[in-house]
Amino acid sequence: MYHNISYEDLTPVEKHFLKASGKEFIYEPTEKIPVIQIKNFYELGRFTALRFIEWVQQNPGGVISLPTGKTPEHFISMISYYLNNWNNKSVQKELEEVGIDCSIKPDMFSLHFVQIDEFYPIDSSQHNSFYYFVKKFYFGNLNLDPQKALLINVNEIGTAEGLPLNKIFPDRVVDLSLRTRWPSTRLERLQKTTIEMVDEFCTNYERKIRELGGIGFFLGGIGPDGHIGFNIKGSDHFSTTRFTQTNYETQAAASVDLGGMEIARSILTITIGLNTITYNENATAIIIAAGEAKSTIVRDSVENSFSNKYPATVLHKLKNARFYITNGAALRLRERRFDDVKKESPLSQKSIERAIINLALEKDKEIKDLNYDDYVSDKFGKYILEKTSKDFSAINNSIIEESMKKFNRGISSVENQIILHTGPHHDDIMLGYLPYIIHLVRNASNKHHFAILTSGFTAVTNSYMLRLVESLKEYLSNNAFLDLFNEDYFNPSNEYGKNKDVNLFLDGLSAHSRTTRKEASARRLLRNILEIFGNLNLTEVNFKVHELINYFNSQYPGKKDLPEVQKLKGMLREYEEEIVWAYFGFSTKSVSHLRLGFYQGEIFTETPEIERDVMPFVNLLRKIKPTVLTVALDPEGSGPDTHYKVLQCITEALKIYEKEEDISNLKIWCYRNVWNRFHPAEANIFVPVSLNSFAIMENIFLNSYGSQRDASFPSYEYDGPFCRLVQKIQSEQYQTVRLCLGKDFFMNHQIPRVRAAHGMVYLLELSLNEFYTKSIELKKLTEFKTPK
Repeated sequence: MYHNISYEDLTPVEKHFLKASGKEFIYEPTEKIPVIQIKNFYELGRFTALRFIEWVQQNPGGVISLPTGKTPEHFISMISYYLNNWNNKSVQKELEEVGIDCSIKPDMFSLHFVQIDEFYPIDSSQHNSFYYFVKKFYFGNLNLDPQKALLINVNEIGTAEGLPLNKIFPDRVVDLSLRTRWPSTRLERLQKTTIEMVDEFCTNYERKIRELGGIGFFLGGIGPDGHIGFNIKGSDHFSTTRFTQTNYETQAAASVDLGGMEIARSILTITIGLNTITYNENATAIIIAAGEAKSTIVRDSVENSFSNKYPATVLHKLKNARFYITNGAALRLRERRFDDVKKESPLSQKSIERAIINLALEKDKEIKDLNYDDYVSDKFGKYILEKTSKDFSAINNSIIEESMKKFNRGISSVENQIILHTGPHHDDIMLGYLPYIIHLVRNASNKHHFAILTSGFTAVTNSYMLRLVESLKEYLSNNAFLDLFNEDYFNPSNEYGKNKDVNLFLDGLSAHSRTTRKEASARRLLRNILEIFGNLNLTEVNFKVHELINYFNSQYPGKKDLPEVQKLKGMLREYEEEIVWAYFGFSTKSVSHLRLGFYQGEIFTETPEIERDVMPFVNLLRKIKPTVLTVALDPEGSGPDTHYKVLQCITEALKIYEKEEDISNLKIWCYRNVWNRFHPAEANIFVPVSLNSFAIMENIFLNSYGSQRDASFPSYEYDGPFCRLVQKIQSEQYQTVRLCLGKDFFMNHQIPRVRAAHGMVYLLELSLNEFYTKSIELKKLTEFKTPK
């Protein structure tokens, strides 16, 4: 059943933040659950922390269940801040402003904590287990009582004959069919017994939660498929705590934590059920979501009726259930977007374009064929007619004309430019707009330089490194590199040697010789080892190689690496990037690896610093003196992730550089790739992509990025390498532009390059001041200063 919820049902804290949002708390009948919008990720954490404190004051000894991962970063830090500074006057003033009674300090020690979920099999002492996270961040910061906790400590669940988990499940694969079939080997008998023990643990876990009266305060994130805990898409709304499998989307999201899809595909989970969450009908259940990437699943969860397809719809039956989301996550909530459009004065061309292009997609009609009835059948279309007082055909024509301008910019010649291409990670540039680069490099008047700002070591699995190191061991044992070693070929400062490594690899590609490619990679690995570990002789090199083999064999997947190993993995990614641009004739001097220091592989990443993270890019600007700069410009995400932090480093570097050089005419080309994409209304350059360009992109990606070929850390949207997801995205973008320009526009065009188009890249060109404005807008949505 749905509850009729009024404004008076909201708490003082909720009323305070709702007022600040300028929105209604629910837009009925479209929305089925109250939603409170917050301006940015930091404020979302602060709001949720204050609501939690408010609840704890009213429910001492209550039962709480809180999330793990990056989602609760500011929630945890803000609770800790308020509790540790409760008697501070400024804190008390802040608490009073939102309606919290400062005379009652929350009794955190009285609470019963319930862990939501855990991977299985996993050693609970590993830093990537949720048990570890809960102990470190919740019990380590919030003064909770461990004796009152219900935790999922896999190490204490038990196994058949008390054997270690790695003896029961040596390949980490748990076959749940053993629940219903006879085991055929001794190992299967041990596995069947262990599975039964886990099932029994789940039943007892559920019983203990219900004996406590159920969960009183539940806070959770929401996965790309809509999962809450590990209640994936399709989960029964009456499910309880259980031992279960996951789906691809959940595996992809967990792959970074677990050390790659190779592990994530096989690992199972223990999770509380949807009925566990809603068992207490008076429970406060809150889902938090930040960033545009979550906007689709937020819409589906808020606007749909009860459905197993969308697990969060189970919360609609709780009168105290809410969605707390950032403005980015609210992007696709139709009534809220309409409210934003109505507040525009005058109505922007971008909003008109977005609404009418969306209408064309919904109707599957070309823009020119949209009629009056189409407009008035759509809330946005009808409003646009009323607000602009224009005829629908005039609006259609304006969108067609604007789309044509964007397209013509994408096929116009670019000459005499110095283009500095930047990527937060290796492969960002090529996945963002390689088809455009293919045309830009054909004009010899243009100069190009490629800069990767972070080392990208987290994208390399231990198993891949192990294969490379074992390959190097073979060459060393055969003395294959003895002469080169004595010739100082492997000296890290030997630029000729670096370029020779890359060129040898390309020779191997040309000749279809795996042996040649293997040798080239082994050469570069040896060079990297010498750079990291110093001027070793061959005996010492052999010892170091054995050391590395032992390291990669013994580390559990997902464990944070030693700094030297992080650097080794990062240098592998750098080598792969050099191969990419060598396809077009660029030497290693044309590729800069900045390795910005904020990127350290932590779950909660560091804030960039001027000397460490900004000045290296200032120095590169001084050296290259670009006339065009490319930048990954993602929308508001779930906090200041790598792309955002790189953007801010570039922004600060430009502000320093412009005091030395006149860069008022600098053009900024903004791109997006697999993680986010422009709406055509947001872009101002449409670049056509041919099947030939798609083929080149796939060839380069799969051959150059060896560490990414198996898609160990993929997108949840596509089960495969990123290059194929990009082709899918760019193909879809082409179909959208066809609706704008006409389906026959491309087929009948006089230019062969246009006729060959079957994909489209969207770019946004900005002036320097426009870029600063965009960057500041993102900073307001994303940046924060956590109180100390």
